[in-house]
Amino acid sequence: MSLTINPILPEFNPDPSIIRVGEDYYIATSTFEWFPGVQIHHSRDLKNWKLIGHPLTRKSQLDMLGNPDSGGIWAPCLSYHEGTFYLIFTDVKSLIGPFKDTHNYLVTAQSIDGPWSEPIYLNSSGFDPSLFHDDDGRKWLVNMVWDYRKNKNFFGGILLQEYSPEEKKLVGRIRNIFKGTKLGLTEAPHIYKNNDYYYLMTAEGGTRYEHAVTVARSKSLFGPYEVDPTGPILTSAGKP
Repeated sequence: MSLTINPILPEFNPDPSIIRVGEDYYIATSTFEWFPGVQIHHSRDLKNWKLIGHPLTRKSQLDMLGNPDSGGIWAPCLSYHEGTFYLIFTDVKSLIGPFKDTHNYLVTAQSIDGPWSEPIYLNSSGFDPSLFHDDDGRKWLVNMVWDYRKNKNFFGGILLQEYSPEEKKLVGRIRNIFKGTKLGLTEAPHIYKNNDYYYLMTAEGGTRYEHAVTVARSKSLFGPYEVDPTGPILTSAGKP
């Protein structure tokens, strides 16, 4: 019997976003201020992984001039729908508290090996966005909103807005679908659908000892979302 090695991606591979396409698994990870942008690993067995490329290889896709340390690429989201790979990424230009309206972009490719498209600008609202492909073919962007007003919760909730592939931009109403739990610092949203429920997974509690993963569900994409009463689904808080 062979032994499972943890972590499956050693060294520097934060913020993993994983998908399955047929028999292939792919993980996209953050690269921060390092270029080329985003690392993609491939596996057939979820155990043995190989680095196969970087989607953001051109300055026209990712101009990092002036990016601060620990800025740049945050939490890419890789997805696949009807023959096209979609990669959402954030380019963080400032780490100053009140100015975290970070720029969010989308690139696409017909093959995981590329070539990847020129970036499509989405918005500058918060960070860690992801793209959800619904059963009816419509596509929806979710991201946290950064509320820069004094004496307010900087992590102001999770926004939902439709993305139009034909127009290559966000369209329609912006909805705040989830304000988070008492853990606070609600960010990094991802939506999944199973049977009749939409599941919203978020990170909460910050990125240190109180870090947690919260799951909520709703029968409507637009909510309201009911938080898992036995959650958070994952945390090491209080268990040093």
